[in-house]
Amino acid sequence: MSLQQRIQTDIVTAMRGGDTLRRDVLRMASSAAYNAEKRNRRPLTEDELLAVLSREVKTRRESVEAFRGGGREDLATKEEAEIAILSEYLPQPLTDSEIGELVHQAIEVTGAASARDMGKVMGWLAPRTRGRADGKRVSELVGQALASADLAAHDSGRH
Repeated sequence: MSLQQRIQTDIVTAMRGGDTLRRDVLRMASSAAYNAEKRNRRPLTEDELLAVLSREVKTRRESVEAFRGGGREDLATKEEAEIAILSEYLPQPLTDSEIGELVHQAIEVTGAASARDMGKVMGWLAPRTRGRADGKRVSELVGQALASADLAAHDSGRH
């Protein structure tokens, strides 16, 4: 069963079970996927559908921060419940250590030596982390790794 079929089946199940939050969240996700299909003028691939779901989760995470900042804990809690529902359809997220391993692999494969090579490294990492890690976090870890590689190269050049 494809991810899209699973979402449609779960919408029906939520409707029958009276789970309005799940039904509404899955309908919104389905609608976002439908809009992306119309924009692309073709059905979405599984990876593209995962990207749509990831964007939906990211939007809700940003909303949680905004609601908490504005003292609206009730709305932040609702957004977190929506994130939990959407997360069931995403692959298992990568841990920082797993991302770190991928970053070191990317640096080796691309031959990156300094912060100027960030684009090369991120280009290699993007398809491997999509939907499984926050892009901002991956970027931070790449920046740290390249900065330490840059320092190491700079230090060895002095001696």
